[in-house]
Amino acid sequence: MINTFFLRLYLVFVTFLVVLSCSTEEDTILTDNSTEIKQIIDAAKSGTWRITNYVDSGKDETNDFTGYNFTFSDNGTLTASNSSTAIDGNWSVIDDSSDDGDDIDFNIFFSAPPNFEDLSDDWDIVSSSGTKIELIDISGGNGDTDLLTFEIN
Repeated sequence: MINTFFLRLYLVFVTFLVVLSCSTEEDTILTDNSTEIKQIIDAAKSGTWRITNYVDSGKDETNDFTGYNFTFSDNGTLTASNSSTAIDGNWSVIDDSSDDGDDIDFNIFFSAPPNFEDLSDDWDIVSSSGTKIELIDISGGNGDTDLLTFEIN
């Protein structure tokens, strides 16, 4: 009888430890995006990019960026240049759990000209690799969806 009691107590204790350790490990995995952020930053800085898709509220505006090459620098500077113009902006990749869950934001900011200002947003990452970065933004005001894709030159 005593052996049965201790056996049950032991099984409860072991089960508790297993549940506790799994829960802690899962929470760490879900909230630590630092490795993925570093991979995205490294990919963005790895070369010169071009916009292959830009849809603003259902309207394809990709041609507004034809001929521009985008360079993401270490210091957070983003430069879009063609044969005659260079437009400077800023960029960052951050873990932003505050806006719509536990996610990573790809931030872009241009202050001019207007078509480049339209790129300014805190984009959610759909996918990223060494050759392609796909971004999405769903407007909080009217629910419109914007899509932005960079591909390596």
